[in-house]
Amino acid sequence: MEEEFTYPEPAGLSDCQIGEKMVINMGPSHPATHGVLRLKLEIDGDLILRADPMVGQLHRGQEKLAENMTYNQFIPFTDRLDYLAPMSNNIAFAQCVEKLAGIEITSRCKAIRVICCELSRIASHLVGIAAYAMDAGSTTGFMYCFTMREKILTLFEELTGARMTASYARIGGVARDIPEGWMGRVNSFANWFLPKLDEVDNLITRNRIFVDRAAGVGVVSKEAALQWGLTGANLRGSGVVSDLRKDVPYLGYEDYDFEVVVGSKGDCYDRWMVRIEEMRQSIRIVRQAIEKMPDGPIKVPNSKISLPEKKGVQSDMEDLINNFLVVTQGPDIPAGEAYFEADNPKGALGFYVMSKGGGVPYRVKIRAPSFVSLSAMQQILPGHHISDIPVILGSFDFVLGECDR
Repeated sequence: MEEEFTYPEPAGLSDCQIGEKMVINMGPSHPATHGVLRLKLEIDGDLILRADPMVGQLHRGQEKLAENMTYNQFIPFTDRLDYLAPMSNNIAFAQCVEKLAGIEITSRCKAIRVICCELSRIASHLVGIAAYAMDAGSTTGFMYCFTMREKILTLFEELTGARMTASYARIGGVARDIPEGWMGRVNSFANWFLPKLDEVDNLITRNRIFVDRAAGVGVVSKEAALQWGLTGANLRGSGVVSDLRKDVPYLGYEDYDFEVVVGSKGDCYDRWMVRIEEMRQSIRIVRQAIEKMPDGPIKVPNSKISLPEKKGVQSDMEDLINNFLVVTQGPDIPAGEAYFEADNPKGALGFYVMSKGGGVPYRVKIRAPSFVSLSAMQQILPGHHISDIPVILGSFDFVLGECDR
């Protein structure tokens, strides 16, 4: 008979007699904080009374940088937001600009972008659960996950020429078409990946140490998750059925058959389980995209938006002029403003773009899901012990690159 696990309740402030308080810093140089995050903790013994997450160590200024370069020139900078899922960021920014310009991309481009987004989700979740497992004491799980992720990075390298900072999306399309045989290799990876994911699932999910450290810890109720603005897997882990791919479909996601994975208790254990199952659903989507991959162009046939074919640039004066204008001045985007959110691995990544016409945005604002997740730590960490912090932080799977955008 399968063993029944009980979910221990987290310690509350009322469970301990408060004595002499102490203020300590965890980070910004600390392996448990997953980057340059400083946690200012007020503790009694090892019980956390107050937690202040302090961000802003990177000072990137990406939004202001975007206002001083063309739309396509900014795409490499989006790679450095959630640098574990760079193509998801590329595509989200391109979708926002295309929404502003009223551009409808081709069916083939949509399918290619879907495959890129879902492979990026898997790659990002693998790093997330690898670091999370290591925080809970499993080095083996870390090595398994990174081995699987390497296969995805190899596929990205074949498609884009780079393993991480791909800069693959373009306004109105993608940089290049998929190489010959690439979809077959993606399908082979999907067949190889699912049994390997089951191994990680069996290795860690029912492990006694992991369950004791994650179950009943860092509980976030449905109401609190919505009030704090959590999105993505962190929101779904609290039992809220919310997925932008279903709620506000983009890239033709309404034509794909997949399930929205939700938790029940909203604890660290649920957030682990949601990400494990989301990877299986992503494989399901990738397979459907491969099966229905349409033929046709990979970018819109608009000379003021997309670069002409290289053959035309070399032989036709008008194509040469259009190529020069798009590269130097940027795609011709009409005046207006638009906001677009994509369901990224870390949550809802939003871009607000305002244009006064031409090829350079007037204003850009980025809604970073990791920033919102970290802001909730002020309410979540008090009442827990210091040893719970790595597990709670790991379960929220944030990245400081987009937080300190």
